[in-house]
Amino acid sequence: MLILSELSRRKFLTYMGSSTAALVAASSGLNALTGSASALTADHLMDGQAKGKGKPLTAPFNPIQRTWENELVLPKGYTYNIIASYGDEINAKGELFGDSADLTVYFPIDTLEGGHNAEEGLIWVNHEFPEPENYMTLLGIDPSNYDKNNLANYPELLRMQKEAVGGSVIRVKKAQDGTWSLVKDDEYNRRYDGRTPIELAGPVRGSSAVNGATEVEGTLGNCSGGRTLWNTALSCEENTTYGDSYGWPDFTDEHYGWVVEVDPFNPSKPAKKQTALGRFAHENTAMGMTEDGRVVVYMGDDKRGECFYKFISDKTFNPNNREANFDILENGTLYVANLAQQQWLSLDYDANPDLQEAFTDQADVLTHAREAARIVGGTLLDRPEDVEINPNDGTVFLSLTNNSNHGNFHGQIVRFIPADGDHGSDAFTFEVFVAGGKQSGITCPDNLHFDSNGNLWVVEDFGATEDNVYAAYKNCGVFIVPTDGKDYGEPFQFASGPLGCELTGPWLTPDEKTLFIDVQHPDTWNPYPGQTFGRSCLVAIQGGHLK
Repeated sequence: MLILSELSRRKFLTYMGSSTAALVAASSGLNALTGSASALTADHLMDGQAKGKGKPLTAPFNPIQRTWENELVLPKGYTYNIIASYGDEINAKGELFGDSADLTVYFPIDTLEGGHNAEEGLIWVNHEFPEPENYMTLLGIDPSNYDKNNLANYPELLRMQKEAVGGSVIRVKKAQDGTWSLVKDDEYNRRYDGRTPIELAGPVRGSSAVNGATEVEGTLGNCSGGRTLWNTALSCEENTTYGDSYGWPDFTDEHYGWVVEVDPFNPSKPAKKQTALGRFAHENTAMGMTEDGRVVVYMGDDKRGECFYKFISDKTFNPNNREANFDILENGTLYVANLAQQQWLSLDYDANPDLQEAFTDQADVLTHAREAARIVGGTLLDRPEDVEINPNDGTVFLSLTNNSNHGNFHGQIVRFIPADGDHGSDAFTFEVFVAGGKQSGITCPDNLHFDSNGNLWVVEDFGATEDNVYAAYKNCGVFIVPTDGKDYGEPFQFASGPLGCELTGPWLTPDEKTLFIDVQHPDTWNPYPGQTFGRSCLVAIQGGHLK
C-alpha cells in the first residue's frame, strides 16, 4: 500500500515552465488524446508574453508532504505575503475587505489596451459567507445568548454579516522586493455586498418567477466564478436559501443562486445577475467558444446529487468591440449533461413538452433549473464543483468533490471530450482523470486552475480530524497534476493550508510568476497579533525568482 508521505517523496517534479500563451482562435478538429490543438478560453489566459521568457512559478520544485502545521506551507524557495484580510479598509469610503475569501480573478491594469501587465492589476475576490461567531467576539456579544431567529435584535451583527459577503474589486501592485500589496484608496476599489442593488438580466428579469423583480438586494454565497472573453468577472452564488440559513429577515430565495457579472474597470456600471445561466448552487464558470463563434459557459452545481450544465449563447463573440458583448449572456440555451447517453440535453421550454407540462415559461424553467434538469434526464453527480477548460487541447475537467451519502468520500476529477472538438456539440465522451483517495493522494478536489503548459492546479475541500476518514490527509492542500506526458494524472503537492482552512481561488498572473490564492476560514491563523479567531485573507505566492 502506498503511504501518502511516500507519494510526495518518490519523485522530484520537473516542469519546463513558460509564460502564458496568447489567446488563440477556437479550435477545430481538436485531438483530445494527443493535445495537439488549441482552444480559446477565457479563464486564466490573458495575452501573455512569449514562451521561454522569465522563470515561472511552475519551475522545478520539491513536492511537500502532508502536515498538520498551522501555517501556509510551501516548497523550499517559495514564499508568500498577505495582500488583504477580512476587515482591511480598501477605500476612502471606509469599505472593508470581506470575509471568507474565495475566487480570485486577476486583470492586468492595462487589460483594456490589450496589455498583460503581470505586476499591477485589479483583482476580483469573492466573499462566500459570514462568520457571525467571529463578529460576536468583535462586538462583545455573548454567543450563548444569541438567537439567530431574532437577528433584528442585533442590528450591528446583521450589518456586519451583510457587509462581509459578496465580493471586492481591489487594485494590487508588486513592489521591487517582490511583495504584493493593496493599493489603498484607488478609484477602482469597491465592494459589492449583501445590500448592493444588483440588476436581473436575461429571461427571468421582471417575470412572475421572481415576483416581477428587475433588481434585487445584494449578492450572497459567492463561491467561485470565472472570467469572460470581454474581461469581466463572473461571480457564482452557490446557495439558493442562503439568507434563511443565517436568519436574515426579508429574504427571497428566488433572488439568489445566479451568476453575477461585474465589470472591474467600470465602477459606475451596475452588476448583473445573468439569469439565462440558470439558478442553482453555482460553483464556478469556465468560458470557451463554439466552432461557429458563440460563447459556451460550463457550470457545476455544488450539492450532492446535482448536475453538470453548459450554456451556449445565441450571439457570437465580437473580439473587436468589448461593449458589443455586454449582453451576450442574456440569451441562449441552457443544457444539462446526461452521462449515460453522453449527450447535452436542452432545457428549452419551447422545444420540450415535458418542461411545458411542469413549468409556465422559460423564466420558470431557469429559476427552477434543478427540477427541470431532472425532468429531461440530467445525470445526478457527486457535488459537481469547479470546471475548467484545458488551454492546450480544449478538454473539460470537472471536480466531483464527494458524496458521503453513498460512500464516495474522496471524489474524483472527470475529463470530458467534446465531440469533434466543438464545445457546441451535443455529444461528448468522458473518463476519470484523477480518482480521489490513496490511489492519487488527493481527496475532495474542489477549485481547479490551468497553467499555460496544461498542468492542472487542484485545491481540496475537506475537514480532517485525527479520527475521521480524512485523518491521513491532514490539512487541505494544493496540488499540480500534469495533463500530458509521462506524469499524466499524477499529483504533486505544492502547498498545505493552516488548520481548518480551505485554500481557494488559485489564479496565476500572465507571466505565471505569482499565484494568488485565498486562505479561507482558518481555525486560528490570523495576521493580526492578539486575535484568537481565524481570519480569511488573500495571499500572493512566488518562487525563487525574485532577484
